[in-house]
Amino acid sequence: MFDGRLNAKIGGGGELDRLRARYDGLLAEPPVPPGAEALAELAGMARIFDLDGSRPPAEVWRDLRAVLTRQGGPVPAAGTAVPAHRPLTLMIVEDDPGMASDLTEMLAGAGHGVIGPFSDAAAARTAAGLHAIDLALLDINLAGDGDGVDLARTLTRTWGVPVIFLTGNVEAAARHARLAAALVLKPYGGRDVLDAIARTVASGAVAP
Repeated sequence: MFDGRLNAKIGGGGELDRLRARYDGLLAEPPVPPGAEALAELAGMARIFDLDGSRPPAEVWRDLRAVLTRQGGPVPAAGTAVPAHRPLTLMIVEDDPGMASDLTEMLAGAGHGVIGPFSDAAAARTAAGLHAIDLALLDINLAGDGDGVDLARTLTRTWGVPVIFLTGNVEAAARHARLAAALVLKPYGGRDVLDAIARTVASGAVAP
């Protein structure tokens, strides 16, 4: 299962650059294999992220690269404060009641306004037409009518609302990474979510 401590290391800007330099040759035409030691490291990372490592290395790296790029971003050095930004109006869509409650409490405590939480995509779509939302935090796998991926498309294309995926489904996150401004893998802590929000604001995805 996902190891958050190792991911924090992999997600760092310098480490991510190293991995791209080592494995992006797999995506070239023609592919450039990185060597046996590098392929063993790739297989190990696939296991950490619960990806199917039996697929061709290029497919594994394509998924892993998408996840790391969306989740990582520059990680502040230890003791460095996350850049301050204005309070946001955040939509939460999460069908696990306990996680939804904890996330709502944490974000409200950080000074943000919260719309929701909603447990299904249909209710969230309705709410999106009634509220001005700065950013949506979405689980990918939702019960009921529609999933987080369809909802992300609606929010971004219809309402111009950027999305952060909160998910334990790494393969789904990799397939749909371009829909999200950032990615937070489960299990996560409050700081992981706040850091992802700060990175999304800093990227310009959220209106000032």
